[in-house]
Amino acid sequence: MGDIKSALELAREKVEKLGEVTDEERLKWKYVPEGEKLAVRYLKQNLSLVAELGKYEERVVNYIKEGATEILVRNINLPQNDLARKNNKKAMEGLKTFKKDKIGVENIYSKMRNIFNHYTEQGEQQRKQAYQQLKVEFEARVQQAIQQQLGSVVGLKIDVERQPQFQEEWRKVLTQLDSQYLMLLDQYKQELSAIA
Repeated sequence: MGDIKSALELAREKVEKLGEVTDEERLKWKYVPEGEKLAVRYLKQNLSLVAELGKYEERVVNYIKEGATEILVRNINLPQNDLARKNNKKAMEGLKTFKKDKIGVENIYSKMRNIFNHYTEQGEQQRKQAYQQLKVEFEARVQQAIQQQLGSVVGLKIDVERQPQFQEEWRKVLTQLDSQYLMLLDQYKQELSAIA
């Protein structure tokens, strides 16, 4: 029979296989989260990212930028309201300070702005039409169900917009409409993250 090893022994073996942790890995583990915190503070407060980066040693600045970039990119979303638009603008301004390839960044921002404009203009019209169509269909289904159960009920009006089933169906339709925009936006966010 083979030896039965304890969990501690198994864990030690795994750690030994990984090898020694390098100084670079230690710096990354420490300063990427620092960059994430910096980005969160930047989004909530009015502070200068350039000045904040100046407080760190040159050898850790790239880790700070890496963490901050991840948070800023994650905070670019569809402009569903004024707060989202302001947040997008601030995140995009912050990212631009970290990136060396300003032209590449601006090209991606241009594509993002096109998505945002389309979402705000044509997308809003699509959402209104889809909402009205869903409302009409839902009202017809409710009326049919009432007639089947109660017979002919003339003049009975039900506010379908307040019905939980209607709200749930509307959320599904909205998610489907937004998914097209989100797919493109995610692609551009990946491109943005890859730019030096």
